[in-house]
Amino acid sequence: MKKSFLGLIIGILISALLASFAGENPFHTIQVLFESAFGSSYDMGLTLFYATSYIFTGLSVAIAFHAGLFNIGAEGQLTMGVLAASWIGVLLPNLPYPLSTLVAILAALIFGAIWGFIPGWLRAYRKSHEVIVTMMLNFIAAGLANYVVLNLIKNPNTQNPESAPVGQNYHLLSHDFIQNLFTDSPANFSFIIAILVALLIHFVLDKTVFGFELKASGANEEAAHMSGIESKKFRMLAMTISGMLASLVALNEVLGSAHRFRIGFSVDYGFVGIAVALLARNNPLGIIFSGLLFGVLQKGASDLDIETEFITRDFGKVIQAILILSITVFYFSDLERIKKWMKRKS
Repeated sequence: MKKSFLGLIIGILISALLASFAGENPFHTIQVLFESAFGSSYDMGLTLFYATSYIFTGLSVAIAFHAGLFNIGAEGQLTMGVLAASWIGVLLPNLPYPLSTLVAILAALIFGAIWGFIPGWLRAYRKSHEVIVTMMLNFIAAGLANYVVLNLIKNPNTQNPESAPVGQNYHLLSHDFIQNLFTDSPANFSFIIAILVALLIHFVLDKTVFGFELKASGANEEAAHMSGIESKKFRMLAMTISGMLASLVALNEVLGSAHRFRIGFSVDYGFVGIAVALLARNNPLGIIFSGLLFGVLQKGASDLDIETEFITRDFGKVIQAILILSITVFYFSDLERIKKWMKRKS
Protein backbone atom coordinates (compact mmCIF):
# COMPACT_ATOMS: atom_id res chain seq x y z
CA MET A 1 0.00 0.00 0.00
CA LYS A 2 2.84 2.36 0.88
CA LYS A 3 4.54 1.67 -2.45
CA SER A 4 1.33 2.26 -4.41
CA PHE A 5 0.69 5.55 -2.62
CA LEU A 6 4.26 6.69 -3.27
CA GLY A 7 3.91 5.74 -6.92
CA LEU A 8 0.67 7.74 -7.10
CA ILE A 9 2.37 10.86 -5.71
CA ILE A 10 5.33 10.51 -8.09
CA GLY A 11 2.95 9.98 -11.01
CA ILE A 12 1.08 13.19 -10.16
CA LEU A 13 4.37 15.11 -9.96
CA ILE A 14 5.51 13.76 -13.34
CA SER A 15 2.15 14.71 -14.87
CA ALA A 16 2.47 18.23 -13.45
CA LEU A 17 5.99 18.44 -14.91
CA LEU A 18 4.72 17.42 -18.36
CA ALA A 19 2.02 20.06 -18.17
CA SER A 20 4.74 22.58 -17.39
CA PHE A 21 6.80 21.45 -20.40
CA ALA A 22 3.70 21.97 -22.56
CA GLY A 23 3.62 25.59 -21.42
CA GLU A 24 0.78 25.22 -18.93
CA ASN A 25 0.88 26.13 -15.26
CA PRO A 26 0.89 22.70 -13.54
CA PHE A 27 -0.90 24.02 -10.45
CA HIS A 28 -3.60 25.50 -12.65
CA THR A 29 -3.94 22.19 -14.51
CA ILE A 30 -4.41 20.22 -11.29
CA GLN A 31 -6.85 22.87 -10.05
CA VAL A 32 -8.91 22.53 -13.25
CA LEU A 33 -9.01 18.74 -12.89
CA PHE A 34 -10.25 18.82 -9.31
CA GLU A 35 -12.66 21.73 -9.74
CA SER A 36 -14.16 20.03 -12.78
CA ALA A 37 -14.55 16.75 -10.86
CA PHE A 38 -15.78 18.19 -7.53
CA GLY A 39 -16.81 21.79 -8.25
CA SER A 40 -20.54 21.22 -7.85
CA SER A 41 -23.00 18.48 -6.94
CA TYR A 42 -23.54 17.88 -10.66
CA ASP A 43 -19.80 17.54 -11.25
CA MET A 44 -19.45 15.12 -8.34
CA GLY A 45 -22.42 13.13 -9.58
CA LEU A 46 -20.92 12.79 -13.05
CA THR A 47 -17.61 11.71 -11.48
CA LEU A 48 -19.42 8.97 -9.53
CA PHE A 49 -21.33 7.98 -12.67
CA TYR A 50 -18.09 7.33 -14.56
CA ALA A 51 -16.52 5.66 -11.53
CA THR A 52 -19.44 3.21 -11.24
CA SER A 53 -18.91 1.75 -14.70
CA TYR A 54 -15.13 1.69 -14.18
CA ILE A 55 -15.57 -0.33 -10.99
CA PHE A 56 -17.72 -2.90 -12.78
CA THR A 57 -15.30 -3.28 -15.70
CA GLY A 58 -12.27 -3.23 -13.39
CA LEU A 59 -13.75 -6.14 -11.43
CA SER A 60 -14.46 -7.93 -14.72
CA VAL A 61 -10.83 -7.67 -15.79
CA ALA A 62 -9.52 -8.55 -12.31
CA ILE A 63 -11.46 -11.82 -12.07
CA ALA A 64 -9.94 -12.98 -15.35
CA PHE A 65 -6.46 -11.92 -14.22
CA HIS A 66 -6.80 -14.01 -11.06
CA ALA A 67 -7.53 -17.02 -13.28
CA GLY A 68 -4.47 -16.32 -15.41
CA LEU A 69 -6.44 -14.78 -18.28
CA PHE A 70 -6.36 -11.34 -19.92
CA ASN A 71 -9.91 -10.16 -20.62
CA ILE A 72 -9.81 -7.46 -23.28
CA GLY A 73 -13.47 -8.15 -24.03
CA ALA A 74 -15.14 -6.16 -21.26
CA GLU A 75 -16.15 -3.53 -23.82
CA GLY A 76 -18.05 -6.10 -25.88
CA GLN A 77 -19.48 -7.79 -22.79
CA LEU A 78 -20.86 -4.55 -21.38
CA THR A 79 -22.24 -3.64 -24.81
CA MET A 80 -24.20 -6.88 -24.92
CA GLY A 81 -25.43 -6.40 -21.36
CA VAL A 82 -26.64 -2.86 -22.04
CA LEU A 83 -28.24 -4.02 -25.30
CA ALA A 84 -30.08 -6.87 -23.57
CA ALA A 85 -31.45 -4.63 -20.80
CA SER A 86 -32.55 -2.00 -23.33
CA TRP A 87 -34.14 -4.58 -25.64
CA ILE A 88 -36.18 -6.12 -22.83
CA GLY A 89 -37.21 -2.68 -21.58
CA VAL A 90 -38.48 -1.70 -25.04
CA LEU A 91 -40.21 -4.99 -25.90
CA LEU A 92 -41.85 -5.46 -22.48
CA PRO A 93 -42.44 -1.91 -21.25
CA ASN A 94 -45.36 -2.72 -18.98
CA LEU A 95 -43.80 -5.35 -16.72
CA PRO A 96 -44.57 -4.36 -13.12
CA TYR A 97 -41.82 -3.14 -10.80
CA PRO A 98 -39.69 -4.79 -9.39
CA LEU A 99 -40.14 -7.71 -11.81
CA SER A 100 -39.16 -5.40 -14.67
CA THR A 101 -35.85 -4.50 -13.04
CA LEU A 102 -35.06 -8.11 -12.19
CA VAL A 103 -35.83 -9.29 -15.74
CA ALA A 104 -33.67 -6.53 -17.27
CA ILE A 105 -30.75 -7.33 -14.96
CA LEU A 106 -31.11 -11.06 -15.65
CA ALA A 107 -31.11 -10.45 -19.41
CA ALA A 108 -27.98 -8.32 -19.12
CA LEU A 109 -26.23 -10.95 -17.01
CA ILE A 110 -27.13 -13.75 -19.45
CA PHE A 111 -25.90 -11.85 -22.51
CA GLY A 112 -22.73 -10.78 -20.72
CA ALA A 113 -22.15 -14.32 -19.47
CA ILE A 114 -22.46 -15.72 -23.00
CA TRP A 115 -20.00 -13.13 -24.32
CA GLY A 116 -17.56 -14.16 -21.59
CA PHE A 117 -18.16 -17.90 -21.84
CA ILE A 118 -17.29 -18.07 -25.56
CA PRO A 119 -13.62 -17.01 -25.20
CA GLY A 120 -13.38 -18.99 -21.93
CA TRP A 121 -14.51 -22.20 -23.60
CA LEU A 122 -12.34 -21.62 -26.66
CA ARG A 123 -9.31 -21.04 -24.42
CA ALA A 124 -9.97 -24.11 -22.29
CA TYR A 125 -10.80 -26.61 -25.03
CA ARG A 126 -9.39 -25.18 -28.25
CA LYS A 127 -6.33 -23.32 -26.88
CA SER A 128 -7.50 -20.14 -28.62
CA HIS A 129 -5.90 -17.10 -27.04
CA GLU A 130 -8.49 -15.11 -25.09
CA VAL A 131 -6.93 -11.76 -26.09
CA ILE A 132 -7.57 -12.39 -29.80
CA VAL A 133 -11.02 -13.89 -29.28
CA THR A 134 -12.27 -11.17 -26.94
CA MET A 135 -10.91 -8.47 -29.23
CA MET A 136 -12.87 -9.90 -32.17
CA LEU A 137 -15.99 -10.31 -30.03
CA ASN A 138 -15.83 -6.59 -29.18
CA PHE A 139 -16.35 -5.76 -32.85
CA ILE A 140 -19.09 -8.36 -33.23
CA ALA A 141 -20.91 -6.96 -30.18
CA ALA A 142 -20.69 -3.42 -31.58
CA GLY A 143 -22.06 -4.58 -34.94
CA LEU A 144 -24.94 -6.52 -33.37
CA ALA A 145 -25.84 -3.61 -31.11
CA ASN A 146 -25.85 -1.15 -34.02
CA TYR A 147 -28.10 -3.43 -36.06
CA VAL A 148 -30.60 -4.09 -33.28
CA VAL A 149 -30.79 -0.47 -32.15
CA LEU A 150 -31.06 1.08 -35.60
CA ASN A 151 -33.32 -1.55 -37.19
CA LEU A 152 -35.39 -3.19 -34.47
CA ILE A 153 -35.84 -0.86 -31.50
CA LYS A 154 -34.87 2.59 -32.83
CA ASN A 155 -36.37 5.66 -31.20
CA PRO A 156 -38.73 7.09 -33.88
CA ASN A 157 -38.86 10.49 -32.19
CA THR A 158 -35.24 11.52 -32.67
CA GLN A 159 -32.45 11.48 -35.23
CA ASN A 160 -29.97 10.42 -32.56
CA PRO A 161 -28.62 6.86 -32.94
CA GLU A 162 -30.40 5.39 -29.92
CA SER A 163 -33.09 2.92 -28.96
CA ALA A 164 -36.58 3.79 -27.87
CA PRO A 165 -36.74 4.50 -24.12
CA VAL A 166 -37.41 1.60 -21.79
CA GLY A 167 -40.66 1.47 -19.83
CA GLN A 168 -41.03 3.67 -16.77
CA ASN A 169 -41.09 0.59 -14.54
CA TYR A 170 -37.49 -0.14 -15.49
CA HIS A 171 -36.18 3.08 -13.98
CA LEU A 172 -34.52 2.86 -10.60
CA LEU A 173 -36.75 4.15 -7.84
CA SER A 174 -37.48 7.88 -7.89
CA HIS A 175 -36.44 8.10 -4.23
CA ASP A 176 -32.93 6.87 -5.12
CA PHE A 177 -30.93 8.81 -2.53
CA ILE A 178 -27.86 9.03 -4.80
CA GLN A 179 -29.91 10.85 -7.43
CA ASN A 180 -31.34 13.11 -4.75
CA LEU A 181 -27.87 13.96 -3.45
CA PHE A 182 -26.54 14.86 -6.90
CA THR A 183 -29.46 16.63 -8.52
CA ASP A 184 -29.71 16.56 -12.33
CA SER A 185 -26.60 14.37 -12.63
CA PRO A 186 -26.63 10.80 -13.99
CA ALA A 187 -25.32 9.40 -10.68
CA ASN A 188 -27.59 6.71 -9.28
CA PHE A 189 -27.87 3.79 -6.86
CA SER A 190 -25.71 1.66 -9.16
CA PHE A 191 -22.68 3.22 -7.44
CA ILE A 192 -23.67 1.56 -4.16
CA ILE A 193 -24.30 -1.72 -5.99
CA ALA A 194 -20.82 -1.51 -7.55
CA ILE A 195 -19.25 -1.14 -4.10
CA LEU A 196 -21.29 -4.07 -2.75
CA VAL A 197 -20.28 -6.24 -5.71
CA ALA A 198 -16.62 -5.36 -5.11
CA LEU A 199 -16.96 -6.38 -1.45
CA LEU A 200 -18.62 -9.64 -2.51
CA ILE A 201 -15.86 -10.45 -5.02
CA HIS A 202 -13.25 -9.69 -2.35
CA PHE A 203 -14.96 -12.11 0.04
CA VAL A 204 -15.27 -14.84 -2.60
CA LEU A 205 -11.63 -14.58 -3.67
CA ASP A 206 -10.17 -14.44 -0.15
CA LYS A 207 -12.56 -16.46 2.00
CA THR A 208 -14.01 -19.26 -0.12
CA VAL A 209 -12.75 -22.52 -1.59
CA PHE A 210 -13.97 -21.40 -5.00
CA GLY A 211 -11.82 -18.27 -4.81
CA PHE A 212 -8.76 -20.24 -3.73
CA GLU A 213 -9.15 -22.76 -6.54
CA LEU A 214 -9.71 -20.02 -9.10
CA LYS A 215 -6.54 -18.20 -8.04
CA ALA A 216 -4.62 -21.48 -7.90
CA SER A 217 -5.64 -22.21 -11.49
CA GLY A 218 -4.27 -18.87 -12.56
CA ALA A 219 -1.07 -19.07 -10.51
CA ASN A 220 0.06 -22.49 -11.73
CA GLU A 221 -2.18 -24.55 -13.96
CA GLU A 222 -0.04 -27.68 -13.76
CA ALA A 223 0.22 -27.62 -9.97
CA ALA A 224 -3.50 -26.94 -9.69
CA HIS A 225 -4.25 -29.92 -11.93
CA MET A 226 -2.01 -32.18 -9.80
CA SER A 227 -3.98 -31.02 -6.75
CA GLY A 228 -7.24 -32.09 -8.31
CA ILE A 229 -8.37 -28.62 -9.44
CA GLU A 230 -9.96 -28.54 -12.89
CA SER A 231 -8.23 -25.51 -14.37
CA LYS A 232 -10.28 -25.62 -17.56
CA LYS A 233 -13.53 -25.36 -15.61
CA PHE A 234 -12.29 -22.45 -13.54
CA ARG A 235 -11.01 -20.57 -16.56
CA MET A 236 -14.37 -20.91 -18.25
CA LEU A 237 -16.12 -19.81 -15.05
CA ALA A 238 -13.75 -16.86 -14.62
CA MET A 239 -14.44 -15.54 -18.12
CA THR A 240 -18.17 -16.12 -17.69
CA ILE A 241 -18.18 -14.19 -14.41
CA SER A 242 -16.09 -11.49 -16.08
CA GLY A 243 -18.77 -11.08 -18.72
CA MET A 244 -21.49 -10.88 -16.08
CA LEU A 245 -19.63 -8.22 -14.10
CA ALA A 246 -19.04 -6.09 -17.20
CA SER A 247 -22.72 -6.41 -18.16
CA LEU A 248 -23.70 -4.73 -14.88
CA VAL A 249 -22.83 -1.44 -16.57
CA ALA A 250 -26.44 -1.78 -17.80
CA LEU A 251 -27.55 -0.91 -14.25
CA ASN A 252 -25.73 2.40 -14.47
CA GLU A 253 -26.50 3.23 -18.08
CA VAL A 254 -30.02 1.90 -18.77
CA LEU A 255 -31.81 1.53 -15.45
CA GLY A 256 -30.05 4.36 -13.66
CA SER A 257 -29.52 7.20 -16.12
CA ALA A 258 -30.12 7.17 -19.90
CA HIS A 259 -33.00 4.61 -19.87
CA ARG A 260 -32.12 3.58 -23.43
CA PHE A 261 -29.25 2.26 -25.53
CA ARG A 262 -27.23 5.14 -26.96
CA ILE A 263 -24.75 4.15 -29.65
CA GLY A 264 -21.35 5.39 -28.51
CA PHE A 265 -22.41 5.67 -24.84
CA SER A 266 -19.22 4.02 -23.59
CA VAL A 267 -16.20 6.22 -22.98
CA ASP A 268 -14.04 3.10 -23.37
CA TYR A 269 -15.31 1.71 -20.07
CA GLY A 270 -14.11 -1.78 -20.96
CA PHE A 271 -10.62 -0.77 -21.99
CA VAL A 272 -10.09 1.69 -19.13
CA GLY A 273 -11.25 -1.13 -16.84
CA ILE A 274 -7.96 -2.86 -17.68
CA ALA A 275 -6.07 0.13 -16.29
CA VAL A 276 -8.36 0.27 -13.25
CA ALA A 277 -7.61 -3.38 -12.43
CA LEU A 278 -3.87 -3.00 -13.02
CA LEU A 279 -3.69 0.11 -10.86
CA ALA A 280 -5.39 -1.76 -8.00
CA ARG A 281 -3.20 -4.85 -8.48
CA ASN A 282 -6.46 -6.79 -9.13
CA ASN A 283 -7.57 -6.22 -5.55
CA PRO A 284 -11.39 -5.77 -5.56
CA LEU A 285 -11.24 -3.27 -2.69
CA GLY A 286 -8.50 -1.34 -4.44
CA ILE A 287 -10.61 -1.27 -7.60
CA ILE A 288 -13.18 0.88 -5.78
CA PHE A 289 -10.56 3.58 -5.24
CA SER A 290 -8.87 3.24 -8.62
CA GLY A 291 -12.30 3.39 -10.27
CA LEU A 292 -12.96 6.63 -8.39
CA LEU A 293 -9.59 8.00 -9.46
CA PHE A 294 -10.26 7.28 -13.11
CA GLY A 295 -13.73 8.76 -12.71
CA VAL A 296 -12.09 11.96 -11.44
CA LEU A 297 -9.69 12.00 -14.40
CA GLN A 298 -12.47 11.32 -16.91
CA LYS A 299 -14.70 14.10 -15.61
CA GLY A 300 -11.88 16.48 -14.68
CA ALA A 301 -10.20 16.30 -18.08
CA SER A 302 -13.39 17.39 -19.83
CA ASP A 303 -12.75 21.03 -18.91
CA LEU A 304 -9.11 21.14 -19.96
CA ASP A 305 -10.13 22.19 -23.49
CA ILE A 306 -11.81 25.30 -22.10
CA GLU A 307 -9.77 26.23 -19.04
CA THR A 308 -6.25 25.70 -20.39
CA GLU A 309 -4.42 27.12 -23.39
CA PHE A 310 -1.91 24.47 -24.43
CA ILE A 311 -3.35 21.09 -23.40
CA THR A 312 -6.65 19.33 -24.09
CA ARG A 313 -8.82 16.68 -22.47
CA ASP A 314 -6.55 14.06 -24.04
CA PHE A 315 -4.03 14.99 -21.37
CA GLY A 316 -6.25 13.02 -19.00
CA LYS A 317 -5.27 9.85 -20.88
CA VAL A 318 -1.62 10.81 -20.51
CA ILE A 319 -2.09 11.17 -16.75
CA GLN A 320 -3.78 7.78 -16.58
CA ALA A 321 -0.86 6.11 -18.37
CA ILE A 322 1.74 7.86 -16.19
CA LEU A 323 -0.04 6.87 -12.98
CA ILE A 324 -0.22 3.21 -14.04
CA LEU A 325 3.46 3.11 -14.98
CA SER A 326 4.56 4.96 -11.86
CA ILE A 327 2.56 2.83 -9.43
CA THR A 328 3.65 -0.38 -11.18
CA VAL A 329 7.33 0.61 -11.05
CA PHE A 330 7.20 1.48 -7.36
CA TYR A 331 5.14 -1.61 -6.53
CA PHE A 332 7.85 -3.90 -7.88
CA SER A 333 10.77 -1.81 -6.69
CA ASP A 334 12.97 -2.34 -3.63
CA LEU A 335 12.59 0.89 -1.64
CA GLU A 336 15.46 0.10 0.71
CA ARG A 337 17.83 -0.36 -2.22
CA ILE A 338 16.67 2.96 -3.68
CA LYS A 339 17.33 4.70 -0.33
CA LYS A 340 20.85 3.23 -0.15
CA TRP A 341 21.57 4.31 -3.73
CA MET A 342 20.40 7.87 -2.97
CA LYS A 343 22.63 7.99 0.15
CA ARG A 344 25.65 6.91 -1.88
CA LYS A 345 24.94 9.57 -4.49
CA SER A 346 24.59 12.26 -1.84
